[in-house]
Amino acid sequence: MLENFFALKKHNTSVRTEIIAGISTFFTLAFIIAVNPAILSDAGIDFAAGFVATIIASAFGCFIIGIWAGWPVAIAPGMGLNAYFAYVVVLGHGFTWQQALAAVFVSSVLFFLFSLSKARSWLILSIPKPLQSGITAGIGTFLAIIGLTSAGIIVDNPDTLVGMGDLTQAPILLSLVGLIVMAGLSYRGITGSILFSILAISIIGWIMGLAEFGGLYSMPPVASAAFSLDFSQIASAGFLSVVFVMFFVDFFDTTGTLTAIADPAKLRQPNGEIKNLNRAVLADTSASIFGSLMGTSNMTTYLESATGLKAGGRTGLTAVTVGLLFLSCLFFEPFFASIPSFATAPALIFVAAAFLSSLKNVNWDDISEALPVLVIILTMPLTFSIAAGIAFGFFTYVGIKTLAGEYKDLSAGVWLISGFALIWLVLSTI
Repeated sequence: MLENFFALKKHNTSVRTEIIAGISTFFTLAFIIAVNPAILSDAGIDFAAGFVATIIASAFGCFIIGIWAGWPVAIAPGMGLNAYFAYVVVLGHGFTWQQALAAVFVSSVLFFLFSLSKARSWLILSIPKPLQSGITAGIGTFLAIIGLTSAGIIVDNPDTLVGMGDLTQAPILLSLVGLIVMAGLSYRGITGSILFSILAISIIGWIMGLAEFGGLYSMPPVASAAFSLDFSQIASAGFLSVVFVMFFVDFFDTTGTLTAIADPAKLRQPNGEIKNLNRAVLADTSASIFGSLMGTSNMTTYLESATGLKAGGRTGLTAVTVGLLFLSCLFFEPFFASIPSFATAPALIFVAAAFLSSLKNVNWDDISEALPVLVIILTMPLTFSIAAGIAFGFFTYVGIKTLAGEYKDLSAGVWLISGFALIWLVLSTI
């Protein structure tokens, strides 16, 4: 049945290879089961409810992209947007988590409808790659500062804005050790380096009495944040601003990841087209819609899926395997709830480093590229606003190109996004 449904022979693979690939992918990104509920809990969502939402939404995303799109990749809550959800939308702007979930739902529905049109391809082609790279890297620096703050390495300082934490504190030292171990294992090519490092630091923390171990397994928790969306702020300027950011970031994240992973997945056709790309995008956005209804932030396709591709995964059976492994974790909520924040904080910093790799595509000798990118990657973390980074980055790019007499080379997409950014700036200041 599996051979016929997934056409395994046609893709030169087998059930055993696909399952092994799925296991490899799962262990690479299973850290999200601990990290995402922890971030959502900072926004006010009960850990158990966030845990259930994370697993159910991830399983759904893996199933739909595996069965309907036939892609051997995994979908789970996106790092970056989950931090934006908790620390900016809820803690920063003062929205309730229910209102933030409504923003996720609206932005995901808009992205779904947008993906049904030809406008998606047009916008991808019209936005300069340096700005795309800058936005990706900016989200990385945004994640990094959240991770450094969560670890206690960076603290508030009224005199210098930020300062260094007390490095004599055991949790901070363990976070630093965890980050180094995480990077070292990854450099050696060990699958699941993030997960293993989180578990190792957690065990040390439990032994030292720095965190409490609450148990290994239990029946799946009954707590739920499902269908708790609050649309009461849907017409407010703040809500529309949040939707703008979520839509824009999700657009680049999803499109960039899927196109980047198409080659190792052998999904790119000889004519350059990517097999079932539209289905994959719609599967990704459908997962975000479903995830918001379940009680979690935006979902996305994970680049970590490349681990499973290296293990031979070529069909949707790899993704289905990942989905089943996610579901099996429903019985281990006490274990994941026991993982302390100083063990998960290094994962935010480590993942941020991968986002910064996009900067290699920037021509740093060209000031019209270098300065807008610099503005983006500094503005996002220092203003704690992804929207501000996007807005000022585009304003800088358009301004330099206009003064250089190259305004005719600016695409309609650049002007469109700059216009939306200007509207966001005006709305955010009134």
